[in-house]
Amino acid sequence: MLTAAIHGFLLAMPLIVPLGAQNVFVFNQGALQSKFIRTMPVVITAGLSDTLLISFAVMGVSVVVLSVFWLKSLLLTVGILFLLFMGWSTWRSKPNIGQGGAAQGEAGENEVNQAFSAKKQVLFAASVSLLNPHAIMDTVGVIGTSSLKYEGLDKLAFTLACIFVSWFWFFTLAIAGRFMGALDKTGRIMLIVNKVSALVMWGAAIYIGMALF
Repeated sequence: MLTAAIHGFLLAMPLIVPLGAQNVFVFNQGALQSKFIRTMPVVITAGLSDTLLISFAVMGVSVVVLSVFWLKSLLLTVGILFLLFMGWSTWRSKPNIGQGGAAQGEAGENEVNQAFSAKKQVLFAASVSLLNPHAIMDTVGVIGTSSLKYEGLDKLAFTLACIFVSWFWFFTLAIAGRFMGALDKTGRIMLIVNKVSALVMWGAAIYIGMALF
C-alpha cells in the first residue's frame, strides 16, 4: 500500500501543479476574495471535480465517455464557451484590494467587479475542471493507465494519494493567492495577474478548439 501511495503522490504532482486555467482561477479567487473562507466554494468544487475525474479514470468510466463522439464534442464545446466567458470576465475585472474592497462598505458593486460569488465560483471551477480535455486526458491516459497495475487496497491507496495531492494543491493556491492579495496594497499586481490569467484561459479555449476541430 505504501508503495502504491507514494507512486500516486509522485505521479499526480507534475500533472496537477503546472499552470492552467483551473489553477489560475483558484489562485485569483484566493487573492480577490475579502476573506479566505470565501474561497471555499472554488477550492471545494475544484477538489471534488478532480476527485471525480480521478475516480472515473481509475474505474475506467472516463474512457467510455470519451469514446462517444457526440458527447465528447458537446463537452468540449461547452468548455470553450465557459473559458471564453470566464477569460473575458477576468480581463475586465479591476481589483481594488489595497482600499479594502467589499470590506469597506462597497460590498454590492465591488464584490461583483473583484470577486466571484459562491455560485459563480462553483460554476466556473466545475467548467474548467470537468470540461478541460487536457485534464481529462491526464487523468485517463496517465493516472487511469497507471492504476491498472494495482488491485484492491493498493489501488485504493494509489487513488487516494492522487486525490490528496489535488486537494492539498488547491488549498495551497488559495492561501498563496490570499497572501498575494494582502501584500498587493494598490491592486496593480493583481491587475496584471488578471490579464495573464485571462490569456491563459483563452489559450486553454483555443487548445480545446483545436482538439474539437
